Amino acid sequence: MESLKTTCCVVGGGPAGVMLGYLLARAGIRVTVLEKHGDFFRDFRGDTVHPSTLEIMHQLGLLDGLLQLPHQRVTSVSARIGDFDFDAADFHLVPTHCKFVALMPQWDFLNYLSERAKHFDGFELRMRHEGTGLIRDGQRIAGIEARSPAGLLQIEANLVVACDGRHSTMRQSARLSVQEFGVPIDVLWFRISRQPHDPQQVLGNINYGKALILINRGDYFQAGLIIHKGTFEQVKAEGLDAFRHDVAQIAPYLRDRVGEIEDWDQIKLLTLQINRLRRWHRPGLLCIGDAAHAMSPAGGLGINLAIQDAVAAANILAVPLRTGQVTDLILKRVQQRREFPTRVTQFLQVNAHKALNAVFKTDGPIQAPWQLKVIDALPGRKWIMGYIVGVGIRPEHVADPERMHVSPLKKVAVRLGAAIGAIMKTARLLRAA
Repeated sequence: MESLKTTCCVVGGGPAGVMLGYLLARAGIRVTVLEKHGDFFRDFRGDTVHPSTLEIMHQLGLLDGLLQLPHQRVTSVSARIGDFDFDAADFHLVPTHCKFVALMPQWDFLNYLSERAKHFDGFELRMRHEGTGLIRDGQRIAGIEARSPAGLLQIEANLVVACDGRHSTMRQSARLSVQEFGVPIDVLWFRISRQPHDPQQVLGNINYGKALILINRGDYFQAGLIIHKGTFEQVKAEGLDAFRHDVAQIAPYLRDRVGEIEDWDQIKLLTLQINRLRRWHRPGLLCIGDAAHAMSPAGGLGINLAIQDAVAAANILAVPLRTGQVTDLILKRVQQRREFPTRVTQFLQVNAHKALNAVFKTDGPIQAPWQLKVIDALPGRKWIMGYIVGVGIRPEHVADPERMHVSPLKKVAVRLGAAIGAIMKTARLLRAA
């Protein structure tokens, strides 16, 4: 069995994993990122890069290059509810350099960021490497076991960070307790072509007891039909003609294109989950991103919350990783920093799902309730929602590299200080005895 050693092993090459790998390598830390697939190409992943994430890229000096990649810009979000256009959020006043959401394939974002990370000597990305279990040294996680095309291997690490998604193998291996929040709906994702005269900023269409998400991807829509949880087999039994009819009924301007949906293989089921760990860490192990808190696609917030987790983790962990002082209290600080925004975001998503579930109570045309029209008329409301969606709760900022770098002399000083502290504590105990 092959074996290797690294300072930090990041399991999962999604937004949280690649961003954390970049930031730690930038701080001079040896980091190994494992991605179980051979590339980043997966359809129907989170493709919304919010102003908060674009601000992080600006702070890293990577924004200009990122925005040279193909993308669409969304400056506001609206939904059509029955015959009423509801302005949900506006990003024009968010306090960031980019006052828009960039719609960009996630594989483009990850390829761009990982290629820049390779400029740092300490960064290593291993594709087709899947973390399968944890290595323990007593009560402490000391590394991972992984599977690669060459066979099995063991990676010894001072810290393992699980970024392997909502079905995280690492958190299962660590037996971390998950708190589930019921989600009454699932989403059927598919593609349908887009015409220049189609609505630009409309994200949702709600009518006839159904809801359709439409994400503008230039020449096509990434579309999602919302269904009752667990009813996909029933939808399939009703046939493709009924599915096409539902899409055209909710968004009549798509009627001439629904014939593009020719096979159920074109339609992918996304089973929605909202959950979070009660404890995000064990000694030697930290979970962030979806591995710590699975999010709904509502608002497209998952990728951005994951990246905020990575920034906070890098800010807190960089110096302890360099000095070899990653204690459980340090890992707890990461959870304390990121748990509040996670709780608030999930609270908003859970209640949004409850409101959306009410749509399914009628099969006919719906009328927007007067309460919604009152909310729509509130001054400043769409700017506030623009901030919540675009920037989020407690946004993170990249720490100055000088603060994250520890010289060898300072490293010795930190360890000497810890030793002196332990001696003084022992002396006080002896005097008390």
